[in-house]
Amino acid sequence: SVLSGDVKSKEIILNTPEWYKKNEIGLHLGVSVNSVKPKEKIIITDAGDVYTFDKLLIAAGSYAFIPPIKGVKTRGKLTPGIFTFRNLDDTQAMLNWAKNSRKAIVVGGGLLGLEAARGLALQGIEVAVAHLMDRLMDMQLDTASAAILKKEINKLGINVLLGHCAEKVIGNGRVNALRFTNGKVYEADMIVIAAGIRPNVELAREAGLKVNQGIVVDDYMQTSNPDIYAVGECAEHRGKVYGIVAPLMEQARVAANAIAGNFTLRYEGSVVATKLKVAGIPLASIGNFYEESAGCEALVYSDPGASLYKKAVIQGGRVVGAILLGDLGEYNRFYEYIKNQEDITLQRKSLLIGQPSNIPSVASMPDSATVCGCMGVSKGAIAKAIEEYGLTSKEEVSEKTKACTSCKGCAPLIDQILQDVLGGEYIRQEGLQLFCKCLPMAWEDIKKEVIARELKSVSEILETLGNGKGCEACKPGLNYMLSELYLNDYEYEDDACLVDDRFHANIQKDGTFSVVPRIYGGVTTPEQLRRIADAADKYNVPMVKITGGQRIDLIGIQGEQLSSVWSDIGLPSGHAYSKAVRTCKTCVGDTFCRFGVQDSIALGIEMEQRYQGIPSPAKIKMAVSGCPRNCAESGIKDIGVVGIQTGWEVYVGGNGGIKVRVAELLSVVKTKEEALDLTGLFIQYYRENARWLERTSHFIERIGIDHIRDVIVEDKLGIVEQLRERINQAVAAYRDPWADSEQSYNKDSLVGIRP
Repeated sequence: SVLSGDVKSKEIILNTPEWYKKNEIGLHLGVSVNSVKPKEKIIITDAGDVYTFDKLLIAAGSYAFIPPIKGVKTRGKLTPGIFTFRNLDDTQAMLNWAKNSRKAIVVGGGLLGLEAARGLALQGIEVAVAHLMDRLMDMQLDTASAAILKKEINKLGINVLLGHCAEKVIGNGRVNALRFTNGKVYEADMIVIAAGIRPNVELAREAGLKVNQGIVVDDYMQTSNPDIYAVGECAEHRGKVYGIVAPLMEQARVAANAIAGNFTLRYEGSVVATKLKVAGIPLASIGNFYEESAGCEALVYSDPGASLYKKAVIQGGRVVGAILLGDLGEYNRFYEYIKNQEDITLQRKSLLIGQPSNIPSVASMPDSATVCGCMGVSKGAIAKAIEEYGLTSKEEVSEKTKACTSCKGCAPLIDQILQDVLGGEYIRQEGLQLFCKCLPMAWEDIKKEVIARELKSVSEILETLGNGKGCEACKPGLNYMLSELYLNDYEYEDDACLVDDRFHANIQKDGTFSVVPRIYGGVTTPEQLRRIADAADKYNVPMVKITGGQRIDLIGIQGEQLSSVWSDIGLPSGHAYSKAVRTCKTCVGDTFCRFGVQDSIALGIEMEQRYQGIPSPAKIKMAVSGCPRNCAESGIKDIGVVGIQTGWEVYVGGNGGIKVRVAELLSVVKTKEEALDLTGLFIQYYRENARWLERTSHFIERIGIDHIRDVIVEDKLGIVEQLRERINQAVAAYRDPWADSEQSYNKDSLVGIRP
C-alpha cells in the first residue's frame, strides 16, 4: 500500500511510541539482541546492554530468501539496483531508486511479488514478473484461477514470465539485465526479490531451543524452554510456519494469557486466508484449495470472460478451502464455514450462486466470528468497542481495535456492525478527516473559519488556525480554497503553490518541463501545427508527444525557455499541470461520422473555451461523444456528454485512472445550451463542496449521485441561481497564465523541490 501510494508509511504503524509509554511498556527502538541466555535468564544487546527476564517472548519475524543468483550480491551486499521487499526501509529504497529507473523485474509471482510489481508500475516503470512455477500464486491458486489472474495482471501493463528461473545478474557493479536458465535475457535497471521468506531462528538455535523450520512451540506458544515463548513468522506450530498476519494475532493472544499464568486458551492452528492487495483485482484464497486431497471434491463456478472464478473444496460435507476471484462479497461467509467446520450438505446447490436466505446476516453472527482476518478482530470485540467508547465511524473503530487497518476488505462488515449497534444513529458517516498536521481541522471547518474571519492569505490562515508554517502538502490546498472563495481578490503567495503552478508547466524528473498548449476539443489547424513544429525545432525539444486528451505535448524544455516557447507557439495554456479544468475530448460527431447524431465538436469546443483553466480541488477532464458509441470515452471522464437522437445525456464522476469508475447519469437535456449550463453548475458545486485533491469520482461516491441531482437538476436547495452566478464569475475571472504574465525562471527557486 505504501509502495503503490495508497497510504503513507505512518498510517501502517500499529502503535506509536506514545502508546507504549501510556501503557507502561519499555520500547527500545534500533536495538538488536545478540544473544539469549536461558539459564541466566538474560538477553544481551548489540550495545552490550544486559536485560533480565522471568518470561521471554521471541517475535523475531523472518527475512527475505535470496535465491542463488550469480551477481545478486557485490562485496557481501545486494548489488545496487537489487532490493528485497520486507519492510519500510526496503519500500523507501525502492521508491528512491524507481525515480531514475525505466524497467524493473520482480523475481517471484506470489502475493508479495505481485503487490511489489503493481506498486512499481504505478511509479511509471515498465515491470515484468518472473516466476519459477507454471502459474502465479501457486501456493494459493489452482491452474484455472491463476490463468484468470495472469490475464488481469497483464491488463495492468505488467508482463508475466512463467517457468523462468533467474540465473545471473548482468551488469558491472549495478543492474543492467537479468539472465534466466532458459537462456533468455531481459533488460532491467531494477530487480526486486520476492521469492519467499525464512524464519529468523538463529537467536533461538544459539540459545539451545528446539528449532526445525521455525522455533518449535506447543499449543501455548511455549518453546522447548517453558519460560520462553515464540509467535509469528519465526514460530513453528504443529509443523507449520505461518507467513501472514492473522495467525500472529491469534498466537499472541494465547501467548499473552499463558505468560500471565492463564492456560485456558490453546492455539490449535489457523485457517490460512490470504488476499491480494492489488487495486482492481479482488482475490482471496482460504484453506486447502486442492480437491486432489483425500476425500475432497470441488464445486467450481468459472467465467473467464468476466474474470470471475469461485471454487469451494468440500470434505465430508464441510468446506475446507475456497478460492474467490473477481468478487469477494462472500469472503466472510466462506471463511466462517471453514473456520467453524459447518456442515453445508443442505446448501450445496446454492453454495456458489449467491447467499442462501437462511445464511445469517452480520447481526446474527456469533460474537466470536472473525471480522478482520488481517488483525484477528472479532465481531464481539468491535461491537464492545463501539458501545464502550461511543464510536460512530469506521475510522474510530480502526483506531480502537486495529480492524480495517490493513487490506480494508472488512469495511462493509464494520459498516453493518455499526448499523446494528447504533441503529438509526448510524448513517455511514465518515470520521473526522483532518486536513494536515500543520492545520489539524476538517477541510469544511477550515473553510467556515476562513469565511468568518475574512482571512485572505495562506500565511494568515496558518498563523490564525494552524502552526504558522504549513508544508508543501497543505499550502496548495489552502491557496485553492482562497481562489475559489475570492477569485482573484486575495493575497497570492508564490511558495503556497505547487511547483508546476509556479512555472505554468509540468516539471519532469530531470528538471526540465513539458508544455501542453490548449487545443480546443482536439481540433487544430495547419497553422497551429506549424507553429508547434517550428518551436520544437527551434528549441531542440527532445520529444513531441500526442496526449490522450487530443493535444500535443512538448517534453524536455529548459526552464529559461518557457516564456519564449509560449510566445512562439501563440496558443493558450492547456493547464495540463494544474488542478483545474483541463481538456474536453471529442469525436467528430455528425459533422463527418455516419453514426453521429449530434454535433459533438461544437459542444466540446464551447465547453472547453468556457470552463478552461478554472481552478478546482483536483483535475477535471471532460469529453463529448456524438452518439452512444462513445468514441470520446465520455463514460470515464469527470464530466461526459453523450449525444442521443433527442438531445444529450450528461454524465459525471467517471475516472479512467488507477481505479476505473464509470460515470453516472446526471440528467438528459434537449439542447447544447442546457448541457453547457448543467456542466457549469456541476463544476461549481464540486468546487465549493469537494475536499482538496478529491476527484469527482470520490466526491460522488462520498455524497451520492442522488444528492447531486437533487441540488443541481431539481434545485431542492434553491441554490442553482447562486451556483450559476458564481461559475459565471469564475469564468469571467479567468486569465491565460501564458499570456497574462512574463515568466521569470529562477533555478534557485527549484532547490529542495522533488520533481
